Amino acid sequence: MTASLQMSFWQEQADSLYPRVSHVIPAMEWPAFSEDIAAILALKEKHNAVILAHNYQTPEIFHCVADVKGDSLALARKAQEVEADVIVMAGVAFMAETAKLLNPSKKVLLPSVEAGCSLADSITAADVRLLRARYPGIPVVTYVNTSADVKAESDICCTSGNARKVIESLGVEEVIMIPDEFLAQNVARETGVKIITWKGHCEVHERFTPEEIRQWRAAWPGLVVLAHPECPPEVVAEADYSGSTAGMSDFVASGKAGRVLLVTECSMSDNLAVEHPEVEFVRPCNLCPHMKHITLSAIRKALERMEVEVTVDASVADRARLSIERMLAV
Repeated sequence: MTASLQMSFWQEQADSLYPRVSHVIPAMEWPAFSEDIAAILALKEKHNAVILAHNYQTPEIFHCVADVKGDSLALARKAQEVEADVIVMAGVAFMAETAKLLNPSKKVLLPSVEAGCSLADSITAADVRLLRARYPGIPVVTYVNTSADVKAESDICCTSGNARKVIESLGVEEVIMIPDEFLAQNVARETGVKIITWKGHCEVHERFTPEEIRQWRAAWPGLVVLAHPECPPEVVAEADYSGSTAGMSDFVASGKAGRVLLVTECSMSDNLAVEHPEVEFVRPCNLCPHMKHITLSAIRKALERMEVEVTVDASVADRARLSIERMLAV
């Protein structure tokens, strides 16, 4: 097949995806995406690559080029199952590091080095060592939204979806939980375990307020509010349900609500609207500036240039991997 025929084939494949996302992407915007999508589909086949996409990615990524989709726990698990030679992380840096830790023999690419995380930036390995010195013998439970260096200093990792189960599995009365202060406070209320917290926050979720939720309820009768546990406890208290992005997705899929407000990053509402057009989504648009550095163009360039490759220092990798594997075992 000639090069022109090959690209024609991939362009047809790309354009066949539009009906899937037409509910959330206007027809006039599609041409701006379709060429990159066609190129990405071809490059994935050429390099035996897969794309892992977090729930906060935009629909043209999430529904048109991603092979593995979900929250950080799902991506961590499924990263171990992929048989590709190359993993492209359509997420942020700590997610790419986690994929590399679980797949050390594979090439892992992060399309933008600017895709960081306010939570991950809020704590360092040195901070963890100081916490251990201050609270000797207290186990350290570390949210996956952290660097490999921090994971290496920890006893076990957790996600927003399994934090309660992880902490209860330890069978202790007190833990150190880092770095998300609000997640720790919300889990402490659920478990009754005394939790020593760290003042790290997600810059998306910390902006929500109880007053906003009450205003949305007043404006939208019958609204069902689903809040991410990275939100402040007083915001979670105003919600009908609190859970990870996977938990919120499952709630929407259950058909329990016809009008929904997701108190989280707003691209998730677009992605769920593709799968559940029967549900009305009220969209407070708090964007994650880090996630939005991942674009179709950036993914295409990553596959064309095979960069930026993510590596983890060998002196850190084994200890960091252990904390993740302990979580996955739970």
